[in-house]
Amino acid sequence: MAESNFIDYVKILCRSGKGGAGSRHYYRAKYVPKGGPDGGDGGRGGHIILRGNRNLWTLLHLKYTRHIFAGNGESGTGGRSFGKDGEDRTIEVPCGTAIFDSETGKFLCEVTEDGQEVKLLKGGRGGLGNWHFKTPTNRTPRYAQPGEAAIEKSVILELKLLADVGLVGFPNAGKSTLLSSISAAKPKIADYPFTTLEPNLGIVGYRDAKSFVMADIPGIIEGASEGKGLGLRFLRHIERNAVLLFMIPADADDIKAEYEILLREVSTFNPDLIDKPRVLAITKSDMLDEELMEEMRANLPEGISTVFISSVTGTGLTELKDLLWLTINDENNRIPTALTHRDLDIRHRVKEEDDFIFENEPVEDNYDEAEGDWDDEYWEEDHEDDDYTIPTT
Repeated sequence: MAESNFIDYVKILCRSGKGGAGSRHYYRAKYVPKGGPDGGDGGRGGHIILRGNRNLWTLLHLKYTRHIFAGNGESGTGGRSFGKDGEDRTIEVPCGTAIFDSETGKFLCEVTEDGQEVKLLKGGRGGLGNWHFKTPTNRTPRYAQPGEAAIEKSVILELKLLADVGLVGFPNAGKSTLLSSISAAKPKIADYPFTTLEPNLGIVGYRDAKSFVMADIPGIIEGASEGKGLGLRFLRHIERNAVLLFMIPADADDIKAEYEILLREVSTFNPDLIDKPRVLAITKSDMLDEELMEEMRANLPEGISTVFISSVTGTGLTELKDLLWLTINDENNRIPTALTHRDLDIRHRVKEEDDFIFENEPVEDNYDEAEGDWDDEYWEEDHEDDDYTIPTT
């Protein structure tokens, strides 16, 4: 896994920009001895923004850029001149990225569409200049408002691949072989367990130049929810799949029992997955004849469409693609269902990333300490920025 470029879990430190301080300038001109206050407002601090990019498929670029700091707003000047706003920092992420608070594991937001932008951290509002505070009884206010402080937060970005079909099965069930047979993907294939250590995507061609996306994830075993094998970490990649394809080899001791184990482990990870459409594929069927297949059908799980396939000989692959296409495009499956956004489970966290320690980088302070702090009531309504609420769609 260390040699792979596929990174689906990364911890980064984000900091928005501070607001610039308001100016305490007074107007001075020839023959104008008492020009009065004309200090301008400070500029707002830069935002931290997430943007979906369909051309990205991994979080590798963030693994080596862990500090994302927006620019600070500049202070206001005389003549009611506003300070320059701080530079926003935009983080490009793959579609399907979920963001969590690294300290509490709380779900913050997600990016699922190309070009979608989510404001993760707001920049501090700029302070008001002294001309805002002049009154008939205080014509020369000698104070201005400091800018609002920056927000710093360490967050975890977790990628969940977007695909139409997700493959679920035990190790050596033939998932990677199937993906290589019906798509141009070239996953690693070998005769030992846990050959697949990272998810693989493939575009499966269908009739009339149609296609759908299939995702192969590492195999799971009984007790994976307790941390056995590779655990359930990679099951996040099938949370957004339209159809789950369960794969069990024909030489299994008890196909029905193995299916129940897989279904139980999947539902343990996320109870919502139990409601997704499911298809069962009996792999390695080239060792079976028609008579044996008919005998096996009596002991197959009920309530699920089943097809016998062989990725080596191609038996049943056309029937499987027809069944998957019909299931994907079923009107009942197109009804949008609410995805439950769960907080990050400690069992699914990556210890190497969670233990990453950020070096302290001091924040420069360009405020005059004599200006003091101000309550929110001093920011005028027309000076406030737009809504900062993080959408949770």
